[in-house]
Amino acid sequence: MMDSSEATVTGEALRAGRVGAKLTQQDAAARLGLTQAYLSMLERGRRPVTAEVAMQAMEVFPLPPTSLPLDAGAHSALGESAFAAELGALGYPGFAYLRGKARTNPARLLFLALDRDELDRRVVEALPWLVYAYPEMDWEWLTRNTKLNDRQNRLGFVVDLAEEVAERDGDASRRKSLAQKKAVLERSRLANEDTLAHASMTQAERRWLRQNRPAKARHWNLLTDLDVRDLAYVHS
Repeated sequence: MMDSSEATVTGEALRAGRVGAKLTQQDAAARLGLTQAYLSMLERGRRPVTAEVAMQAMEVFPLPPTSLPLDAGAHSALGESAFAAELGALGYPGFAYLRGKARTNPARLLFLALDRDELDRRVVEALPWLVYAYPEMDWEWLTRNTKLNDRQNRLGFVVDLAEEVAERDGDASRRKSLAQKKAVLERSRLANEDTLAHASMTQAERRWLRQNRPAKARHWNLLTDLDVRDLAYVHS
């Protein structure tokens, strides 16, 4: 289950993007396939910015990836290579060779990854970076959808790791922000055992992890050996 289609580009962001691109309202409207009057209403908040307009605006204006639509259908079935490509487009160092234009909102990409039963380990290792690198992502949307799908433990664990990365980097402001987000997830932590996108592990692996998993994984009731030391972008 997931929320219906949402666009995260506000009228104010649309105007800021247009100004940043040094376009008149008339020129911007032409590039967006809109009338100047309609664009004016969007910028003033008199009409909602649709997902279609938001995607087109991303092509025309210098808007951040967090402005991409949080829609329910367009990227619901990302393959392994697509996850890597999107992470590379968002700036993840581990997939830097795949740099391109971001097509997926970071919050949506994170949710889709957390909702997978199976996912490449390299992609899983990138998830704390996604939390760390895009603190301005739509946390209300992300938290709501993870709870609707019983994935809050997975998100809590990833946020927990990102908080440790912030602490190691000496970024007190980011660490505090992540700690607050973690506290919200803590209140809805599930007692049921889960994995971190590795449902196919054997019973022997599960038994071993119950005894040897890191403290954070144990706290979030996850069977995973992922630790901050495994994150390639974290300097020891």
